[in-house]
Amino acid sequence: MEDIYKELQKLGFSQYECKAYISLLKHSPITGYEISKRSGVPRSMIYEVVGKLVDKGAVYTVPSEPVTYAPLPARELVRRLRGQFEASFDYLEKNLSALESEQEIDVIRRISGDELVLMEMRQMIEQAGEEVWLSIWEPQVPFIQEAVDRRTEEGISVFTVLFGQQETRVGTTYHHDYMAPDVAEERMGGHLTIVARDLEEVLIANFTPNTAAWAVKTKDPALVLVAVEYIRHDIMFAEVTKVLGPDKVEALWRSKPDLYQVVTGKRFK
Repeated sequence: MEDIYKELQKLGFSQYECKAYISLLKHSPITGYEISKRSGVPRSMIYEVVGKLVDKGAVYTVPSEPVTYAPLPARELVRRLRGQFEASFDYLEKNLSALESEQEIDVIRRISGDELVLMEMRQMIEQAGEEVWLSIWEPQVPFIQEAVDRRTEEGISVFTVLFGQQETRVGTTYHHDYMAPDVAEERMGGHLTIVARDLEEVLIANFTPNTAAWAVKTKDPALVLVAVEYIRHDIMFAEVTKVLGPDKVEALWRSKPDLYQVVTGKRFK
């Protein structure tokens, strides 16, 4: 029963209103006094509570002496509430979006938590109109694979730099092979992740082993440009590495002090 109360409360019912309505579903029509006795709502508050239910259309009065009350049937109440909330959602979607369009495009949103960041990543992929640019790590693939496969089937271009297994494919995939993933992970303090769509919006995130993931999301054109160019550069370097061979590329940066510091973030020893 508590679960039903919680769901009704999400739809704007107080706990007392929940108890009174449920009591009426079980026994009706009954007087306010009987509702109080069966529901546990204090007698001093029962008529105020029932009055609010009447205003909501969840309860109606039955002409009698004394006056009794009956509930709107459960299916009809749910249907009415669904219609009211859908109308509210439609109104808010239209009018809040109109307000949003007046904001500056360089607003930066901050997002915390692995689940929320992954959800934002999927939504950006699903919202893309022409192309998606990704720099991701193997553990993130299962959370976005379905969305990427669906969008590529719809003709959306998806270019991916992947820190992961050679057999893993997420759209048009290039593997980050010129250094071991743990070198990049140590330098960046986690799994730095980028999702950009349509050259309009970018999400930059970091998934770390011991703390919750964080991300920033923005339509600032400068940050979008930098992020996409970062991925383009990694794609080109992945192809160069494929031609030269990862061993030769690694030997190059490990042997040159400046390159060693650029790649690892540490001074050459």
